[in-house]
Amino acid sequence: MKGVFTTRKKDNSISYRVSITLHGKHISLGSYDNKKTAGAVYLDGRHIIDCKLAPENYNSEFTIPHDKFIVLSNYVINGLYVPTPVFLRKQYFEYYLSETDILKFDRDDLFFYSSHKIQQKGGYLFVSDYGSQYKILTRYGIRPFAVYGRDYIMVNHDRNDYRYSNIKIINKYTGVRQKTLREKTVYEAYIHVNGVYIVGRYEDEISAAIAYNKAVDTLHKNGIKKAYIKNYIVSYKKEDYLSHYEKLSISDKLLNIKV
Repeated sequence: MKGVFTTRKKDNSISYRVSITLHGKHISLGSYDNKKTAGAVYLDGRHIIDCKLAPENYNSEFTIPHDKFIVLSNYVINGLYVPTPVFLRKQYFEYYLSETDILKFDRDDLFFYSSHKIQQKGGYLFVSDYGSQYKILTRYGIRPFAVYGRDYIMVNHDRNDYRYSNIKIINKYTGVRQKTLREKTVYEAYIHVNGVYIVGRYEDEISAAIAYNKAVDTLHKNGIKKAYIKNYIVSYKKEDYLSHYEKLSISDKLLNIKV
């Protein structure tokens, strides 16, 4: 059968590998357990090429997996082969987690997501790189465990739109949140020690971030061994950081917490 090749798995069982050639490029359409399915996938591939089908043309009648449909459709229409389920639009690209779950990214991110498969686990999106898993939010300077609506928002309220202009970071630092008190914005530093303790309230977020660091140091000196993530203040030289650190006051309650 054209486009279908018989192979053997490690357990010596037969598998049917499907590939299709377009403009001299051999594109894998997957491996299947029976020849009939493999043949149907190949015919779907030919149909995508002949009719120049776009992602919106996909339906449940196709045998070809959805991600393979997207890869082939993108190559047919846009002339660019990308091994991940990416489809180029005019000023951005779409990444298809599924037929209905579609992410948007700036074209500047195309190189990264063409070589990194996005996975979903526990409501979080992540990629694997050099043996480790990274939440894709970290690419935008958003901290691990950041909370949507408190620490960052999507400007157009579409939480699948990861274009840089659509992401607004509200709280950059660990243990810091904005609050409005008597119509004035303040920055509250807080820390978890068998419950939430308020470190203090400050006029700017950097002061709150440094106060949080000071609270971490204080707790460690008092024998608390929890591994807190401290804030790194890029805009401060070491001497400026230390000077600001010494001037900041933190809650007396934290000073008295011991093991």
